[in-house]
Amino acid sequence: MKILCINGPNLNLLGTREPDKYGTATLYDIEKQLMKEAAKLRIVVDVVQSNVEGEIVTTIQEAMGKYDGIIINPAAYTHTSIAIRDAILAVQIPTVEIHLSNVHAREEFRRFSYTAPVCIGQITGFGKFGYTMALQAIHNYLKTKQGK
Repeated sequence: MKILCINGPNLNLLGTREPDKYGTATLYDIEKQLMKEAAKLRIVVDVVQSNVEGEIVTTIQEAMGKYDGIIINPAAYTHTSIAIRDAILAVQIPTVEIHLSNVHAREEFRRFSYTAPVCIGQITGFGKFGYTMALQAIHNYLKTKQGK
């Protein structure tokens, strides 16, 4: 099983950016935690980060035929990007949307997601542990779908 984890804009600043909302873990810390869980589940995980919407769209498109699932934290693009939404829909790879903070308890504009309706689920508000939850969820989903 091979999973792609995509991180959107400003997530490269984790650890220093608004630690009261996003915690003190860096993106590297989250990646290490994810790899540890992936090893337990015998999953290969590739992690990418981009601040550029078009690069994220291209990464999703290039995942077709290479990955069984996607974990995506579109960050601010969650609330603005029809292009990322359409890319997820186009590739038909099971995708889990993840957010470190509880977007539903924040500003009104953060409560709407273009991407959530084309994902198999959304995990929000559990900080860095949400990535582990997303990996476990997509692993379970794919195993159930494959009848294993």
